[in-house]
Amino acid sequence: MVQTKRRHGALALLEFETVASGVLASDLMVKRAPIALLRCGTVHPGRFLVLVGGSVASTEEAFEIGVKLGETERTLLGRVFLGDVHPSLHDAVLGERRELAGDALAVVETHSSPALLAAIDAAIKSTPVELCEVRLADDLGGHALALMSGDLTDAETALAICSERAGDQLLAQSLLPRLDPDLRRLLEQGTRFGLCPAFEPASAEYPEEVACSWVG
Repeated sequence: MVQTKRRHGALALLEFETVASGVLASDLMVKRAPIALLRCGTVHPGRFLVLVGGSVASTEEAFEIGVKLGETERTLLGRVFLGDVHPSLHDAVLGERRELAGDALAVVETHSSPALLAAIDAAIKSTPVELCEVRLADDLGGHALALMSGDLTDAETALAICSERAGDQLLAQSLLPRLDPDLRRLLEQGTRFGLCPAFEPASAEYPEEVACSWVG
């Protein structure tokens, strides 16, 4: 049986300072509206993310109850509601990676995951760049990361939009006008150091072998 990919019309992401508030908010949100609880759990450094999706109306209703709890308990660090989420962002948030297309690579880092989603959604709706990878919080010290690729002009525009949209939540960004082919190969496998495959190009230089003798 072939499973078809299901996309939700809207996504909402909330970041809580404490696990207790995050778990409680998750419970209230799923009880309040008919939504999909796509992901929830702890992230670095000791925070809690809740990602939900569904129709625009149901997702917004759940989002509002989560925000209300977080503001009441003063534990809400960030939130974003995407009522018309871009399909590429929807898939990337759920773990899909795409090949790097075009010569240029744009890298965006933000202090929080909700800030990244808001910035990337605005950028890819305005420019024909390819969203290649999105990472939220884990193994990033609570930060969030995205890779976009395309023509140089489009990549520059996407970065400008991200900078404006993220504001003071922007941590860093970089533009690689002509991505090295070997680096491209590695990044397409993902940006986690522990999972990066070893790659030794033919042009790599090695020291001449030196005979060693051990005196024991």
